[in-house]
Amino acid sequence: MHAVKQQMVMALIGAMVMLVSSVCFGSGIPDRITINSIQQYYAGVDFNHASHINNLKDCGLCHHHTTGAQITDPNCVRCHKNSGAQAVVSCKGCHSPTPFSPEELKLQRDQHPPIYHMDKVGLKAAYHLGCVGCHKKMGAPTGCQDCHKRNENGDGIFHSGKYAPKAPAKQKTSHH
Repeated sequence: MHAVKQQMVMALIGAMVMLVSSVCFGSGIPDRITINSIQQYYAGVDFNHASHINNLKDCGLCHHHTTGAQITDPNCVRCHKNSGAQAVVSCKGCHSPTPFSPEELKLQRDQHPPIYHMDKVGLKAAYHLGCVGCHKKMGAPTGCQDCHKRNENGDGIFHSGKYAPKAPAKQKTSHH
């Protein structure tokens, strides 16, 4: 009987290890992700997800509490201290690409009961707060075009490339 109990405990421990490892390092995790939420101005960013997982070893650094990581933000802990892993872990699953659109503002206003995500940043800010802050700490690229290659529409908006303002012509001085 003791051997059966020990085998059951070992099987349970094995199942838990497999479950925990699959949450962060599982087969459903993509090795590469194309981030293209601003593709109207920039080419998509080819994000090497596998490299980030191998270097950081903590999915919760980027994915907050969606992977079941411990929540540390005091504002979030008020409601989410016992939250488990979430079904959606992508940034765009929670952070809107258009946080100030009439639809998003209406969604925030009409929540019943009221939710406390009024200060939740949009998708662009979520990427930049997470990516740029970590890149600065680790000495990784932080310039806009280090990651984002601007396309022709972006050049037009930002007045660069062939859309850059022309340098004023030098005025000829007259000699009398």
